[in-house]
Amino acid sequence: MAVPENLLGREASPYLLQHADNPVHWRPWGAAALAEAEASNRPILLSVGYAACHWCHVMAHESFEDPDTAAMMNALYVNVKVDREERPDIDHLYMSALHAMGEQGGWPLTMFLTPQGEPFWGGTYFPPTARWGKPGFRQVLQGVAQAYRDEAEAIRRNVGTLKQALAVRSAARPGEMIGPTSLGAVSLALLRAVDSANGGLQGAPKFPNAPIFRFLWQDSFRSGRDGGTAAVHLLLRRMSQGGIYDHLGGGYARYATDTVWLVPHFEKMLYDNAQLLELLALAGADLPDPLYAARAEETVGWMMRDMTAEAEAGRAAFAASEDADSEGVEGKFYVWTEAEIDVLLGPASEAFKRAYDVGARGNWEGHTILRRVTPPDDVAEEAELAAARSILLAARARRVRPGRDDKVLADWNGLAIAALCRAGAVFGRPEWRDRAAEAFDGILATMRAPDGRLQHSRRLGRITAAGLLDDQAAMARAALALFEATGDPLRLQQAIGLAEAAETFFAAGDGSYFTTAGDAADVPLGEAARPRTAADNATPAATGLMAEVLARLFHLTGQTRWAEQARRLISAFGGLGDGLVGAPTLLAAADLLEEGALVVVAGDPALAATSDLLRAALAAPDPAICVLKASGAALAFDHPAHGKAAPVGGAAAFVCRGGTCELPVSDAVELAVRLRRRGRTNG
Repeated sequence: MAVPENLLGREASPYLLQHADNPVHWRPWGAAALAEAEASNRPILLSVGYAACHWCHVMAHESFEDPDTAAMMNALYVNVKVDREERPDIDHLYMSALHAMGEQGGWPLTMFLTPQGEPFWGGTYFPPTARWGKPGFRQVLQGVAQAYRDEAEAIRRNVGTLKQALAVRSAARPGEMIGPTSLGAVSLALLRAVDSANGGLQGAPKFPNAPIFRFLWQDSFRSGRDGGTAAVHLLLRRMSQGGIYDHLGGGYARYATDTVWLVPHFEKMLYDNAQLLELLALAGADLPDPLYAARAEETVGWMMRDMTAEAEAGRAAFAASEDADSEGVEGKFYVWTEAEIDVLLGPASEAFKRAYDVGARGNWEGHTILRRVTPPDDVAEEAELAAARSILLAARARRVRPGRDDKVLADWNGLAIAALCRAGAVFGRPEWRDRAAEAFDGILATMRAPDGRLQHSRRLGRITAAGLLDDQAAMARAALALFEATGDPLRLQQAIGLAEAAETFFAAGDGSYFTTAGDAADVPLGEAARPRTAADNATPAATGLMAEVLARLFHLTGQTRWAEQARRLISAFGGLGDGLVGAPTLLAAADLLEEGALVVVAGDPALAATSDLLRAALAAPDPAICVLKASGAALAFDHPAHGKAAPVGGAAAFVCRGGTCELPVSDAVELAVRLRRRGRTNG
């Protein structure tokens, strides 16, 4: 018999625990909830969100904490809560169903399902009473329950239509290998969507869209045209001086609600900051700028200070996110009044207010969101502003902090580890690489299953979600970043092990990969709807990351099996046509495979010349470059770099493209110049 109580108190997810005291009889996702729905012949109300989600909190306060609304939910539905970060596979499945209904996605996601988990209707946030063109939530509850009870045939039709749409969305799109023509067409299409005044994509709200800009950056090196690099420089400069950036504590918020990056949606996500850190490093490698170096240092400082998860076995990975709200108010932790700043800074307040857009009326709802509105001044004035920021940061630390979701997600950590490796090389901070290695080793020690695959989520000393393709791909990419940075052959073997786990548990048989493992027991709707996608979102698609891993493995080892796997995977989506514009990470991987360079550095590691060449190679601004210490791997006999050696007592770098290595370079400056351009210009 079903237990008439809220069961979320037994869970580890911070988001689920936020709802553990609701009067709603919430159940976690799983077979038990579906069985309860079937036994009682009630539909399932599925509510999906995450701990840092502002509108999730709003709907919770308005509806899920209301006894009358909860009583209606309990009487009519089996109510299931899902943390989208813990179960992105479930979120993706039902968000895709919402999109198939022609609705715009977002969180909280509110879906209505049959007892078998089949979607038949849904939406996102519903207000408690009708407003903004949305029906009231109680009205929705009653209407959907009545339709389920009285209109069985219409429900069956909806289910059939949505299941068919999900099957189409999860299918591969086989075609030709993606080549320069497609890359150029997508690049031009994306550049047309760029906001040439404010950076980012046109319109509001404004998201960083890091996968898009990462592709545009790389494609500029492929094409020889600077539109993509210019777009990234503009994006980073506008964001890094805007209100979306935390000028006191470091780190970028998830998005801005306006067109000029002033008003953030204040939550901070590990995945955004990881990807933006990598972009800062690439931009800093291209055009060294104190702004990029400062934002990278401050963002890494935030990651290490505020986002370090609880250590296990002496190693700590990174936590998932920080909330938008504190004391029930969005942004309260971050905003200021002029009076507060005057009191705290005294005589230094005038210069600070001038630099950071502080006025009596504020710039947002009577308060001020700090943003830098004056250009950098002389060294002395910048030092005074830095001192003022330190005072305000110390004062802010005494406020009630936003909540932190401290679960460890393997895929997001993989993005952070790879970014720390690149940023450490570009900005000369080897300790960042060491911190990346600590996080990587901690995740492998605590989240790797005996069968070799990584699990997805861990908190409170236990695994809370099974591994997805995203975890294998992002962490394999992280292992390769560590391998290139250190030359440690163990890192290469770890990457190979994760790539092989992906092939064993997630391969679809046609070259593509499913998001969920073949033995996943709690993903409904059958094999036809099993999630599989090349489309990027706020994070890179696992398909694109996996293609990058396979391409890098080919360049680093010379083993053709990796190139063959990469081509099969990329070709499995080569028929997307215009849809390729939504898969920039896959496109970047195709470029890496066919046009990428391998830089082999040979020489005594103790020699300064060897270290200088390695630094130059690792800090190259073109992402389609792989770096190999000559002693770091056993190369295949037919690998173009096989047998390359440094002159006696010296060091040399060999740049290899398309199966051919150029003449050796012994000067690090010359190598850096050579790596800024490719061997030929493509269209």
